[in-house]
Amino acid sequence: MSFKDYFSSVASDYSSYRPGYPPGLFDYLASEAPSKGLAWDCATGSGQAATMLADYFEQVTATDGSQAQLDSAEASDTIEYRQELAENSSLADHSVDLITVGQALHWFDLEAFEQEADRVLKPGGLLAVWSYAVLSSEPAIDRVIQRLYDDILGDFWTHERRMVEEGYGSVQFGFEELTAPEFAMRADWDLRHLAGYLSTWSAGKRYEETRGENPLLLVADELQRAWGDAARSVSIHWPLTLRVWRKTRD
Repeated sequence: MSFKDYFSSVASDYSSYRPGYPPGLFDYLASEAPSKGLAWDCATGSGQAATMLADYFEQVTATDGSQAQLDSAEASDTIEYRQELAENSSLADHSVDLITVGQALHWFDLEAFEQEADRVLKPGGLLAVWSYAVLSSEPAIDRVIQRLYDDILGDFWTHERRMVEEGYGSVQFGFEELTAPEFAMRADWDLRHLAGYLSTWSAGKRYEETRGENPLLLVADELQRAWGDAARSVSIHWPLTLRVWRKTRD
């Protein structure tokens, strides 16, 4: 199947500017996994989740369809990075304790991925997927970002983005679903870091390729006024929606 590569061109920015995940997320997943031998971080991007999983599991296999993304990932003795698709990995049958998919499930062929997850998971193994939508900070800043998201980039989001906005609520897998706790992502950023993060939005890249201009320039002055001193740190929050399934069959 074809790989929808929307992020290779911003791989270094993705590594630098995407927010980190809360440690409590991995505490929870590791506590629910049947053992701590092998975790598969699928569609790892530049390895944000993989590096945190390495604190809990003896080995982490981190895969992505984009070699540029993998080239931007942090190296580790316990993480093996492989350029592979979610639907067709080289992992052994029944070898994986935990599969994680952070902010990427909407790009997958879900039926084929479920078959692959079923193949590689141990009995009792977990499949955990999570997503986060638009950030929130201060009301004046939020209004500018929402205008960028809806009014300027609205036509440039792919239809898959709707799955993120609904927190993957429509996704159904043939495993036993667990009741997952709530988590959130938080960061304190200056304006430069926020602009770097906004530059990683796939719709922004698509807008620039189509219109020939950076969409961030259309809100730059407004965002600067809302922010004030560009060097000041602003607290930013993303609610994180987590869904977790356990493989109960052999």
